[in-house]
Amino acid sequence: MSNSRFTTRQMATAGIIAGIYTVLTLVQPFPPYHGIQLRIAEAMTLLPFLFPEAIAGLTIGCFLANLLGSPFMLDWVFGTLATLLAALWSRKMPNKWLAALPPVICNAVIVGALIAYFTVLDGGAFWPAYGLNALTVGLGELIACYALGVPLVNWLSKHPKLF
Repeated sequence: MSNSRFTTRQMATAGIIAGIYTVLTLVQPFPPYHGIQLRIAEAMTLLPFLFPEAIAGLTIGCFLANLLGSPFMLDWVFGTLATLLAALWSRKMPNKWLAALPPVICNAVIVGALIAYFTVLDGGAFWPAYGLNALTVGLGELIACYALGVPLVNWLSKHPKLF
């Protein structure tokens, strides 16, 4: 993208990504908000590596999924922030293997802290809860990004007309 304006095609692509992310998160057969948080839609967090309009699509899709799937306003804000930061960072990575790391790190750190805060609210129990939740969120993200996201990028790279 040579300038800061989106073309109609890029806006449509961002909208399609937002819709797919939202639907995949809300209709997956297991809850994405408990235990190991494995959101199938997180495989899409590698898309900014291929094209920049995915950043807006993922951010909007994550916000909508959190808004519709979580009763917590902090989740709407900080869950979406984790996705935005990961998307921006993934865009700058030199290869797909490294592009999968930012979603893992951002979600483990930010969403792990968010879950720990909701779990214990305050005090000395926060740090052990944070460690456990950062680990489980990071593990779910690792599975989504490497087991699903890297193959998705490989497939899309072989079908450039799709984007």
